[in-house]
Amino acid sequence: MNPAADFGGLVLATPEIALAVGICALLLLDVFLGRRALTATLTLAVLALCAALTVSYAHVTTRRLLFDGLYVADELGYLLKLAGFLVLALGLLYSRAYLEQRRILRGEYYVLALTALLGIFVLISANSLLTVYLGVELLALSVYALVAFDRDSGVAAESAMKYFVLGAIASGALLYGMSLIYGLTGTLDLGEISTRLNSPSPLGVIVGLVFVVVAVGFKLGAVPFHMWLPDVYEGAPTSVTLFIGTVPKLAYFALALRLLAQGLGGTELEWSQMLVPLAVLTLIIGNVVALVQSNLKRMLAYSTIANVGFILLGFIAGTPDGYAAALYYTLVYVLVALGSFGVILLSSRRGFEADLLDDYRGLAQRDPLLALCMLLLMFSTAGVPPLVGFWAKLRIFQVLWESGHLWLVIIAAAMSVVGAYYYLRIIKLMYFDEPPAAAPTAARGGGARLALGLNALAVLALGVAPAPLLNLCARVLQ
Repeated sequence: MNPAADFGGLVLATPEIALAVGICALLLLDVFLGRRALTATLTLAVLALCAALTVSYAHVTTRRLLFDGLYVADELGYLLKLAGFLVLALGLLYSRAYLEQRRILRGEYYVLALTALLGIFVLISANSLLTVYLGVELLALSVYALVAFDRDSGVAAESAMKYFVLGAIASGALLYGMSLIYGLTGTLDLGEISTRLNSPSPLGVIVGLVFVVVAVGFKLGAVPFHMWLPDVYEGAPTSVTLFIGTVPKLAYFALALRLLAQGLGGTELEWSQMLVPLAVLTLIIGNVVALVQSNLKRMLAYSTIANVGFILLGFIAGTPDGYAAALYYTLVYVLVALGSFGVILLSSRRGFEADLLDDYRGLAQRDPLLALCMLLLMFSTAGVPPLVGFWAKLRIFQVLWESGHLWLVIIAAAMSVVGAYYYLRIIKLMYFDEPPAAAPTAARGGGARLALGLNALAVLALGVAPAPLLNLCARVLQ
């Protein structure tokens, strides 16, 4: 055993180690101090400190395997982990007033959020079927508890139960599929699996692929495995909905990339064919069903489903450029979804969830800042130039065109036009409808509102200058 190599491995695993230590410290401080507001502030401090340690010690320029091949340190993981720290910190900042108003500002909430982030990081750096499953379950169990966190809400408990039952089935499918692949290859290492599997695949491998694709589709929220997503988005507290709709998407992109594109890269012909009907159905059903929603959280759930279809299209292209386009789309979607749910959180009050479309009538008159932020975010999600969402969709179209999937470009473009309707409807309600007579007054809260303004400004800035992020995504996936 080489002590120097072991120490280097520990340094490169700084994000996970620092986060685990921070979770333990936060648990102890919350128990002995018992000050909930202080716990919220300390959580942001833990995230900032862990991010600073990651930048200082865990930056990598070459791919390295650690801990007997269980863990991979590379630029992709470094990028996704820093994005995870930033997105979770902003999400908790947006959520603080909401949690206080509903009397669910408890230390356990923040511990569960950090534990879920730890599971995300394990999944992002997984290089073994064992590590993949550990990351998936650590994230899933934490999110189940978060969905049911508001114990006074029967709807939240019902949503958590649906999520738990369906999630357990998906986890079982993933475990069964990985067991078949392990049995046929004799290894858990994703790199070894890639070298031992090649097309055309035997029947046993194809069966294992089916179960793996089902599990990945469920975690992403792809049709027909999307049934849980609208109910959980609507029934969970909005702060939890924000979490589910943002940070875990980074992990599930990594799950698809590590497991399908890297570990099962030799069977790309088979699994890409399985993803085609999933992507087409996801695009069509996500956009069409969103048209008839009156609940904003439920509409954003179907919007999430539609956007997952675009991410899957990047994987169907089956090229490094396609995977880079999927990564770029994922990062852009997370940024926009973060701001969208932030607007809902800052619009809500005690006894008023602000989750119906009618609640946003005349918002431009009542709160111009929130209305402007929502306008930029909805235009971006609809793919209106020069906002960043336009470049994300365009890049997906480009890689599909280059890989010879013209018919998928036509379907995706048509569904983008359909999706634009329900995004523009929100803007119409905010700017062209009169506010209701009993509309609540605008809330204040300088820190969260400033962060939301910067969130919306980033959507505009990354659209005006898209090249840096595009080039970064291409570089980390070379």
